[in-house]
Amino acid sequence: MSTTTHQPQKSEISFTVNGQRATVHAHPMERLLDVLRQQVNLTGVKEGCGEGECGSCSILMNGVLVNSCLVPILQANDADIITIEGLASQDRLHVLQQAFLDCGGAQCGICTPGMILAAFHLLSKNPQPSREEIGEALSGNLCRCTGYTQIFESVAEAARRSTGR
Repeated sequence: MSTTTHQPQKSEISFTVNGQRATVHAHPMERLLDVLRQQVNLTGVKEGCGEGECGSCSILMNGVLVNSCLVPILQANDADIITIEGLASQDRLHVLQQAFLDCGGAQCGICTPGMILAAFHLLSKNPQPSREEIGEALSGNLCRCTGYTQIFESVAEAARRSTGR
């Protein structure tokens, strides 16, 4: 008796990422994280734990903050995705990115893209968050370098710069 292993067929999956249409060929259950990094060359999306615990791979998908290591690529079909690369415009950093640089919120860089996307999500809903609200919004993101003080200060500074207060 012959034994054959069945390999799932790759699917064509299209989505918009950072305002650009992308079409990839991937196995439906392949992780969105891997497709973004390997096929779309968006290496700002980082893998920390691969289990949805650290937030390093956080992106916005259809306006919702998600851990891309937990999302099968099939779920991204026709989605609108924003990664850290999509925040800057032309040669100018987004106010959050600049605040992270200015306030020392970025250390080794593994958690930074996810932290910034989580903060971006927060500020899009609440332009003047309290320190507690910042802490809650970033609670799904882990950092081993900064102790969070500089990260919280970076988000608060970005809020001040954005609202002029």
